[in-house]
Amino acid sequence: MSAIAVTDDLFFNRAGLDRARAENIVADALTGGDDGELFLEFNQSEALSFDDGKLKSASFDVTQGFGLRAVAGEAHAYAHASDLSEAALKRAAATVKAVHAGHGGALAEPPVGTNRHLYSDDNPLAKMDFSEKVGVLQEIDAYARAKDPRVRQVMASISGNWQAVQIIRGDGSRAADIRPLVRLNVSIMVEENGRMETGSHGTGGRFTYEHVIDPATWKAGVDEALRQALVNLGSVPAPAGEMQVVLGPGWPGILLHEAIGHGLEGDFNRKQTSAFSGLMGRQVAAKGVTVIDDGTLLDRRGSLTIDDEGTPSQRTVLIEDGILTGYLQDRQNARLMGMKPTGNGRRQSFAHHPMPRMTNTIMLGGDHAPEEILKSVKKGLYAVNFGGGQVDITSGKFVFSASEAYLIEDGRIGPAVKGATLIGNGPDVLTKVSMIGNDMKLDPGVGTCGKDGQGVPVGVGQPTLRIDGLTVGGTAA
Repeated sequence: MSAIAVTDDLFFNRAGLDRARAENIVADALTGGDDGELFLEFNQSEALSFDDGKLKSASFDVTQGFGLRAVAGEAHAYAHASDLSEAALKRAAATVKAVHAGHGGALAEPPVGTNRHLYSDDNPLAKMDFSEKVGVLQEIDAYARAKDPRVRQVMASISGNWQAVQIIRGDGSRAADIRPLVRLNVSIMVEENGRMETGSHGTGGRFTYEHVIDPATWKAGVDEALRQALVNLGSVPAPAGEMQVVLGPGWPGILLHEAIGHGLEGDFNRKQTSAFSGLMGRQVAAKGVTVIDDGTLLDRRGSLTIDDEGTPSQRTVLIEDGILTGYLQDRQNARLMGMKPTGNGRRQSFAHHPMPRMTNTIMLGGDHAPEEILKSVKKGLYAVNFGGGQVDITSGKFVFSASEAYLIEDGRIGPAVKGATLIGNGPDVLTKVSMIGNDMKLDPGVGTCGKDGQGVPVGVGQPTLRIDGLTVGGTAA
C-alpha cells in the first residue's frame, strides 16, 4: 500500500475528516500568501528501560494532529491542534489567514513528487511482543555482568517510533511518508579500587527491531560500552594548551555537525547571523575538505524520503575542496534568498513549524591512512568519542567534551585521558585541517539535533582528521 493510501486511511477514513472539505479549507487559508501547507501526523512511540537488573520504565504513546502554516514574505503564521476535525481546521485557518491580509502573494510551485523509497514502511512496534523486548534487555544485563567482575551497573534501553505524515498544499497537491525509527542503548558502570567510570554505546536507524535485537549487534554494543568504561578506569588527567588534535572517524563528526553544520543552515545566513554569512564561493576550509548533507542514505537515522514540507531530500554539497558552495534550505528561506529548496525543511512534530535542519552531515574521506596521520603527530590528543558541546552560531565558537581521548606521544597512542575539552571556532577549525583519512565512517545511528526547542533525528560521519593548533582544555595540574 502506498504512503498516500496509508495516510488517507489514518487521517480521513479513521479520523472522520472529509478530505475534499479539508483541501478547500487549506486552499482558502493560503490564498493571498506566498506558501504554506497542512501537515498531518500520526505517531506511535514506545520506550523500555532496564536498570540494575529490573525493568525500570515502559511507556507507549499515540499522538495525532495537524499543523497549518501560512507564509507571507518573511512572516509566517502557524496553528496546530491534536483534534483532527473540520471545526479545528477551520479555527486554524482563520488564525493563519491574518498573516497575509493585504499581501496579495501568489503561491509558490509545489515540490516535485518522488517515488523513492529509502526505508521500510513496517511498524517496529507491531513486529515484536513486549515480552520479547524485555527478554532482550534481560539478556543484555546478564551478558554485561558476566563479562567482567568490575561491572557494577548496567543500563539498557530500547525504543521505537512509527510516524506517518501527509502534507497538503494550497493547490491540492499532496505528499506522504511513513517513517520507522528504532534505537538501542547500553551504558555500563565499572568500579575498581573505589574509582567508578562509565561507558556507553548505541545503535539505530530507520528499520524495525530485527537489526538491533540481533545478538551479534547487541553483544557488540555491550562489548563497546564495557571497553570504554574500562579505558576510562585507567585514564589520567588531560593536558591543556594548544596542540595538534586527531579526531577519530564516525561519531566525532558531531563536532562537524554542531560547529559547522548549523552555520550553513539557510535561516541563519539569510538573517546574516551565521559566521559563514556572505562567504558563498569563497575558501572557508583547507583544500581537500568536502562536506555534504545527504538525506538519501538508505535506512539511516537522519534520512528522509521527503522533508516535512514535501520536498524530496537530496545530497547537498555544502563545502567542496574547501570552497563554500551551498546552504541547507527549507522553502521559505530558499525563496527569500533566490535559491532552491534542498529538502531540509524539518519539524519535530505537528505542533512545530518547519525550519532548515540537517539530515546526515558528512565530511568525505581523503588519501591518508589513519596510522599515517597518528604517526605524523609528535605530541597531541586523539579524540575518539564525544559527549556534549555548546556552539554559538553567530561567532562560530564551540566547546566540546571528549568522552574518550588519548595522548599521542611520538606518533603512538599513549594513555587515555579524562576531562579533555576541545575549544575553537567552526570556520577557523576547518582551515586547520591538515590531513584527511581514507576511513570515512558513519555514526552508529543515535544522533538527535536540537534547534529552537525542537529535536529531530540526524546522522553524522567523517574520516580520521588531523587538526593543527586546536585548544584543548584539560584538568592536569
